[in-house]
Amino acid sequence: MKKLFTLFAVGAILLGCSDERKDILKVYNWADYIDEELLDEFEVWYEEETGEKVEIIYQTFDINETMLSKIELGHEDYDVVCPSDYIIERMLKNDLLLPINKDFGKTPNYLDNVAPYISDKLEEIEGNGKNAKDYTVGYMWGSVGLIYNPKYVSDEAAYRWDILHNPAYKGKVLMKDAFRDIYTSLLIGLNKNEIDSGRKDIKALAFDTSDESIALVEDFLNSAKESICGWEADFGKEQMTKELAWINVSWSGDAQWAIDEASEMGLELRYEIPRDGSSIWFDGWVIPKYARNPKAASYFINFMCKPENALRNMDMTGYVSAIGGDYILEEMSDEEAYSPIDASYFFGEQAREACLNPIMYPDQSIISRCAMMHDTDTESLLRMWSRVKGDNASVWTYVLICLVLCALIFAVVMKYVKKAYRRKKYRKNRKRR
Repeated sequence: MKKLFTLFAVGAILLGCSDERKDILKVYNWADYIDEELLDEFEVWYEEETGEKVEIIYQTFDINETMLSKIELGHEDYDVVCPSDYIIERMLKNDLLLPINKDFGKTPNYLDNVAPYISDKLEEIEGNGKNAKDYTVGYMWGSVGLIYNPKYVSDEAAYRWDILHNPAYKGKVLMKDAFRDIYTSLLIGLNKNEIDSGRKDIKALAFDTSDESIALVEDFLNSAKESICGWEADFGKEQMTKELAWINVSWSGDAQWAIDEASEMGLELRYEIPRDGSSIWFDGWVIPKYARNPKAASYFINFMCKPENALRNMDMTGYVSAIGGDYILEEMSDEEAYSPIDASYFFGEQAREACLNPIMYPDQSIISRCAMMHDTDTESLLRMWSRVKGDNASVWTYVLICLVLCALIFAVVMKYVKKAYRRKKYRKNRKRR
């Protein structure tokens, strides 16, 4: 494990440095989202390629907003961070990113290993006239869909978002507590007929936060309340392995983890992206505005795009790398485990009938119905999400709340009575003296 520096140590190292600190590279990433042995290996590789020494300070965050706040409000001097797609969009709009230097001299440029599909998605990012491909490089990606237990749920049922309304699954559905992911996925699914007929464009729809569209998704979620037994940030996959829920609206990365864990327990779980349509997400490397070692940052991003390093990061994290190419295709193919799918959108024509894990690389017919999330009207979406979740409490939830409030009131009253009794007793004792 790469050692983490304390704030005191970091301050001591950086004290007295000029605007650039060529011997330190500060990397800010999601927890458990990299093969940390690569950090030490990068330091060696960087010296071999440039003749310069560099030491990595590696820190982690748990949500995008924590990372963004430190940079936007705190002006933290991280050199490389790994935000999600919509946050990259926001950072571009707010002029918080530096362009990535793609000129590495004699060192090969591995940035071109990013799959065409991810590069195309980068071009969909709204950056106030800036091309996102100049400011970010894809790292990991995935989809939003349904983890389900085939003991209780059929494959055909998981093809449609209407499964959330099925009374057979009352109280057996967990919903990922991620308002933007769920909103975009459901909005696309609920507009399937309009998309198929050409009346609506799926890419444009992903930007739509009109009152009409928000009401459409809100009504759908409200009508699914009896099915939803909880809103989860990270515990859903574990609940699925324990059969406490039968369906979990979640991310493909969590699905793969849950499926692997369940298999070791003798339990089968599956994952499906509803055929109605859904959303995809990706995280990417960027260089923040206040970085002080942009050169080493660009080299670090380049290093992570080497196919062998991308494969190691996939093996370590369980997520799917944005890196494509023949090497990754060959390593990920398994004719004995998987049926052929069309993954040409990601690997090119040679993957027209590739034997790949469909959770990691969905078929072209499915991925064509998915769109990318965007940084649109956060406040309106949050208000909708709060309304839906706030109204989701059952009668017993309200009873429990009332009991807790009664207990608190009783405790306050008793505290007052005891205090009054002590004062009365104290006054009597004083009179006796």
